[in-house]
Order: sequence, then structure tokens, then C-alpha cells
Amino acid sequence: MSRNFLVVDPVERPDVLRALASEVRVGMLKLLHTEGAMNVNDIAGRLKQPQSTVSSNMQVLVDAGLVRTETQKARKGNQKICHPLFDEVLVMFKEDITPLKSKAIEVAMPLGLYTSCDVSAPCGLCSSEGIVGLLDVPDTFLDPDRMKAGLIWFTRGYVEYQFPNNARLAQHKITSVEFSLELSSEVPGTSADWPSDITVSINGLDIGTWTSPGDFGDKRGVYTPDWWKLKGSQYGKLKAFRVNDTGTFVDGMKISPVSLKDLDLDTHHSIRLRIGVKPDAKHPGGINIFGRGFGNYDQDIVLRLEIDE
Repeated sequence: MSRNFLVVDPVERPDVLRALASEVRVGMLKLLHTEGAMNVNDIAGRLKQPQSTVSSNMQVLVDAGLVRTETQKARKGNQKICHPLFDEVLVMFKEDITPLKSKAIEVAMPLGLYTSCDVSAPCGLCSSEGIVGLLDVPDTFLDPDRMKAGLIWFTRGYVEYQFPNNARLAQHKITSVEFSLELSSEVPGTSADWPSDITVSINGLDIGTWTSPGDFGDKRGVYTPDWWKLKGSQYGKLKAFRVNDTGTFVDGMKISPVSLKDLDLDTHHSIRLRIGVKPDAKHPGGINIFGRGFGNYDQDIVLRLEIDE
């Protein structure tokens, strides 16, 4: 999922300004932005606010279009799950909004549509309906049903995806390339304290390594199906790996000096994304990649090419 922007004219959308003019509501948005979707009780606990206060303020955010909610069954009755809708809110007057629109090309790649792989057990794949092939058998990653995968995991190795370079086809200059995907470490069962060095490369060049803090299973993922055992990995962190003229960034934090010039994308017909855990990783904690039907973000792996027409 690419970063979502909301551009508002303060004259036309005073409701958005009112929604943001509260320390409690801003704290709620910040929590949802950093942690992903949560239920109202969990938000109240994290912010140390009464449940009634969180509920009333959440309704203000919903009415302003900043959050969406859905009702899910819980052990006792139902629970309201709150999802953030925007990563950034920009306030601009109408005459300034049109020039702000960014020019970008996006391609969403299903999780199971990798073009090459080399993984080691423990490993596996599953779709929203069930397990694909055999667990802990690397050859299962060649099963045709992998195309349905919504979750894949392995201990060492990589999977690689080949995206079309649509900017080159359209003869546009690329100003940044970004991949967005949901990731976590992998451990038998789950452990929030299980670091893993996940390395990403583009067209054979390592752009950087992000260390996942753990394998998250404290609560069921928003989209994780009911049949998936609660002791298994439930969700990850949505990470955006971006390369521009100044280097490589993860969620805005620079992780390496690799830049667009190093990638030389203008000469490539395709953009190959490799995600994996290297044999010499300092923290070899495995990897989970979440796709549609699993985790907290119902999305494929998304490539976003920002272009300068």
C-alpha cells in the first residue's frame, strides 16, 4: 500500500480541522498510524483514557473521514476495529491543491507471484482458505497453488518478484521508487522479541536491511482468517522502502546511501524486488510476508514509481 494523502481546503472541510484540534484524537491517530488497526478497548488501555472518551472521540474521527471502523465477533459479543485511512493530512486552499497532485505509477503484485525463490525450512505458504502444499518443504514454493498465497514464511533465503518498468515504457523519468509490504520475523509460534535482519534488493543490488523487532501474535490480525491458529504469526509491520536521489529510506528514515543513480532504472525493462534473510545476517530471525487476506493490511506488494513528466 502506498502512502495515502488527504488534501483538504479548510474552508470546505472545517470538520477535519475540528477533528484534529484535540490532543486525545491526535494521540489516537498517531497510535493507529504506528501500530495499525486496533479495537477501542485496546486504544483506551494504551492511551490510559476511559473507554467512553475514546468511543466518543473515535466517532468524531469517523465522521471526519479520517478513520473507518468495522464490527468483528469477539469472545464476548462484538468489538469495533478502527482503521486509519491516511498517512498524512495536508491543509491547503483550493487554488493551491491542483498543482500538488503527484504523478505516480503503481503496480500491485500478488504475494504468490514471485518469479524465483530459494528458501529453507521451517517454511510454508497459505491462502485465505488453507495451507498450500506441505509445511516445511521448500519445494512447496513451486506449487502452482502458490498463486493464491496470502502469507509466506521461511527461515533463510529469498523470494524475488519481477515488476514491469512502466515508467520506462511510457518514457517518463523516475524520481523515486517505493515498495510497500507487510513484514515480520518468523519463529515457531510467536515472539514479540525476535529480531530479524530483512534485506531488500532491487535488480540485484542490495538497497538496505530493516531489522524486524519480532513475530507478532499478541492478537489476531485484522484480516487473518479464523481458521489460522492463534499461536501462529498474526500480522506484521507495514514498511515502505523508498529510493530517491539522496539514498534509501524505510518509512522516511535513511538506511543506506544507495540512490536512484546506483539503480540505473532507465536502462531496465523490469524492476526485480528480492526480499530475504541472508545466511550471514546478524539477526537471522526468519521472515513472514503478509498479503491479501492476512495481517493488518489487506494488500499485495505494491510498487510505486513517482515520475517527472
